[in-house]
Amino acid sequence: MWAIGSSLGLNLGKRMLEQRIGFIGAGQMATALGQGFVKAGLVAGDRLIASDPVADARQRFARATGGATTGDNREVAGQADVIFLAVKPQQMAAVLTGLRPAIGPDKLVVSIAAGIRLAALAGGLGDEARLVRVMPNTPCLVGQGACGYCLGSEATAEDGSLVSTLLASVGIAYQVDEKLIDAVTGLSGSGPAFVYVMIEALSDGGVRMGLPRQVATALAAQTVRGAAAMILDTGEHPGVLKDRVASPGGTTIAGLQALEAGGIRAALMGAVETATRRSIELGAG
Repeated sequence: MWAIGSSLGLNLGKRMLEQRIGFIGAGQMATALGQGFVKAGLVAGDRLIASDPVADARQRFARATGGATTGDNREVAGQADVIFLAVKPQQMAAVLTGLRPAIGPDKLVVSIAAGIRLAALAGGLGDEARLVRVMPNTPCLVGQGACGYCLGSEATAEDGSLVSTLLASVGIAYQVDEKLIDAVTGLSGSGPAFVYVMIEALSDGGVRMGLPRQVATALAAQTVRGAAAMILDTGEHPGVLKDRVASPGGTTIAGLQALEAGGIRAALMGAVETATRRSIELGAG
């Protein structure tokens, strides 16, 4: 298991990729990835193309990335070298059936659909398809994504390198065994929503104590950002950093007692477990 950090991704991004990148589905995640690739200097907007049946989604993708759009999935498959499957898990079977005639060994197919296993993708596109399964998250839009990915049996080392380069341009990327992708989905895929709730709750606490809402939200968000940076930059265990803030008899330890009384650890662990199990359910159909 290994990771590529955002700094490496940005350095790689100085050399633009030759491949054309396509998206089947032009929703939020496809737009986040496409815009992230362009912002990182990895691909030019005119090297992106996305399909979606919803006109508003196509327009948002085009505005955000500068890429081309279409309502025809096969047009994307025909033009793109790397094809991201960015559709809902429930739509995947029908999408694969429609794409199969257009997918040859010259195409690299990258699925970002939660729960859809490599075996299901190969069943829909053919056993010779070059496949990679990825779980990104929406902070890719601001270059702070946390992604996991695994390679299909026909994917080459070069395919893995290309995908890791794309993902590293928008955050960090870990290659894991496929059996762990559902856990990545439950943790970093769903995790931003859990953190937003935490930030909102911290802001509410500040407002309750008299702070203006805008100030409270900014302080809460920056506090989360700073604490995360401390962990990533120092490599120290969160518990060690927590203990350094919590002086004996002080304000922090009093607040920590309130968190423990509210069951915050169990709630967050349960959220990751529940999201992981839902990913497994989606993959089981």
